[in-house]
Amino acid sequence: MFLPRPPACHAVLAALMLCVLPGCGSHDHAAHPVRRPAATATASRQPFLPGGPAPAAPRATTPPALSVEDATKLQVFLDRENFGPGKLDGKTGEFTRKALARYGRAHGRTLPEPGPELLAALPEAAAIRPFREYTVTAADTAQIGTIPEDRAAQGRQASLPYTSLVELLGERFHAEQAFLRRLNPGQNLGTLAVGSRVRVPDVADPLEVPKLAQHGRFLPARPEFRPRVILVHTKEKMLDVTEDGQLLASFPITPGSTALPAPPGTWKIENVASMPYFRYDDMMLEHGVRSDNFVQLPPGPNSPVGVMWMGLNKSGIGLHGTNNPETIGRAASHGCIRLANWDAVKLSQMVTPGVTVKIDGEGKPPAPAPGVTPALAKPTGETGHP
Repeated sequence: MFLPRPPACHAVLAALMLCVLPGCGSHDHAAHPVRRPAATATASRQPFLPGGPAPAAPRATTPPALSVEDATKLQVFLDRENFGPGKLDGKTGEFTRKALARYGRAHGRTLPEPGPELLAALPEAAAIRPFREYTVTAADTAQIGTIPEDRAAQGRQASLPYTSLVELLGERFHAEQAFLRRLNPGQNLGTLAVGSRVRVPDVADPLEVPKLAQHGRFLPARPEFRPRVILVHTKEKMLDVTEDGQLLASFPITPGSTALPAPPGTWKIENVASMPYFRYDDMMLEHGVRSDNFVQLPPGPNSPVGVMWMGLNKSGIGLHGTNNPETIGRAASHGCIRLANWDAVKLSQMVTPGVTVKIDGEGKPPAPAPGVTPALAKPTGETGHP
């Protein structure tokens, strides 16, 4: 029986058993969507009659929704610019709008709400090719395996792999699995095999786990990144990367829970490890107290801490990936800061030990002066990405 992606972290051991880091965990209690009545496009005109009631004020209108293709253009553009819109789904939801606002702030631009006017104001997004065709390879199928339900049995495995090709493709191309199915009508993605052709979002940096596994240890230090500051906004569920007051990148997160919130304050990144091991300890997960009853889980994309760990100088707390990217921003964790695996990899390429992390310590980063465009962070290829 396949295990649905298990709850997340509380303790991490860097690959090759270099060290044990007490970690955090997550409960994937996704929030129920709030249904809102559709906005009225136009208010009916009422004649004004002397002595009669005054005409009702016209209601505010919202821009027409973008088509799936245009919404994907916007999402792919923001993803390429490291202003993560969350999982790509062809919609202009909460995190796409937050990413758009932050992208505008970073570039000193006021951009309209998602709609036809936005693409006219953002021609670089309008020019994006949103989709491409991908052919499944033997290297892809080699990454598929099973995960037993029993934790002890999981600990005896060499890795916690993907359990299906649609899961692998969703994470590789930063996409919601249901969106991949909508992009490929009439095709059973559950029967994909070597040679199958699939329509996917055309992201610039597909996540390739085998390239990450080559590290298996702490990533090399990047001293030039030490002046950077990470701002974690737990209520907004966003993480910003800044340098000298300039906003460089931003990603959606799951930041702790009511019972075990992400610890407010100013911290430092102590280490950055790819493909970490995970010390699964129920007592630590539920109560924050280490016990001798634990299971050492192997690395892999279905690890509770995902494929990347950035430990803080706060025992058991780190910035890390997840085994369930579709719950980012809509679930709770045990004190750590969780990101989708692809965003965790991007973030790992922008930081180094010594970088400051402020959790609920500041408001939004200041916008640059008009006409000033900061040098935005780009992946460095440290983890094998192009």
